[in-house]
Amino acid sequence: MKTDKLIILAGGISSRMKRPASQEDLPEELLKDADEKSKAMIGLGGNHRPFLDYLLYNAREAGLRDIVIVVGEKDFSIRAYYGQKDRGNEFHGLKISYAIQKIPMNRKKPLGTADALQQALEQFPEWKKGKFIVCNSDNLYSVNALKMLAEYEGPGAWIDYDRNALEFSDGRISAFAVVQKDSEGNLIDIIEKPTPEQLAFARGKDGTVGVSMNVWLLSGELIAPFLLETPLHPIRQEKELPEAILRMSRKHLGSMKAIPLKEHVPDLTSKEDIIPVREFIQVHYRHLHW
Repeated sequence: MKTDKLIILAGGISSRMKRPASQEDLPEELLKDADEKSKAMIGLGGNHRPFLDYLLYNAREAGLRDIVIVVGEKDFSIRAYYGQKDRGNEFHGLKISYAIQKIPMNRKKPLGTADALQQALEQFPEWKKGKFIVCNSDNLYSVNALKMLAEYEGPGAWIDYDRNALEFSDGRISAFAVVQKDSEGNLIDIIEKPTPEQLAFARGKDGTVGVSMNVWLLSGELIAPFLLETPLHPIRQEKELPEAILRMSRKHLGSMKAIPLKEHVPDLTSKEDIIPVREFIQVHYRHLHW
């Protein structure tokens, strides 16, 4: 069964983006955006169009129509642009709603991506009854990637990106978590900062190593119980969605399948990414046919 539902996680405080820039050639208006707004709202496109517009455009072209954006309690930049209503803002054929990721009383930062999805499903309980795609707000996933997930007929899947196709530095790629699958493409493990031995073990028969860029197709019914019980990461002290998905896949064997794809995914993590991502948008998205 296809889905037209997408949850975009934009509730983080973007701490790495808020760090001082190492280069001096960033335009003042982009520096201001990076320091004051959600990463997704940095105006990287023509006429200062926000980065999130391009992800939403790809989502619409992939057949997704019902969008929930998870936002922080104090972030008003997204709502100011896409509509003030809690639910059902119309935007170029999309229906945009908001879930608020609240920060616990004893913390200064949100509790992580698993918590973000948990709070979204608590605020939109009807989404637990079907399938949806969930992704980061600071990656520009292609129409093809989103469409393959939306049309996948099984209970869950993820885009398994060929590590060698990502156009990042070797140092940055080496820090990406690799995904280990069995011979049928079922999720076995997600390995952060893999050793050479783990990397070799994760390599497929065709020689490729797959990495996740955090775009997943999930069954609300299957994932919901695991979001609440996901433990805090020992270093980052956050409840992370990949850990919840891994625990779900081990409990429900065959519930997560790899969809291999060989392409780059623009990533907007820090100020150093602003110029490369803007150049990518200028080349590939000269016009949005809304």
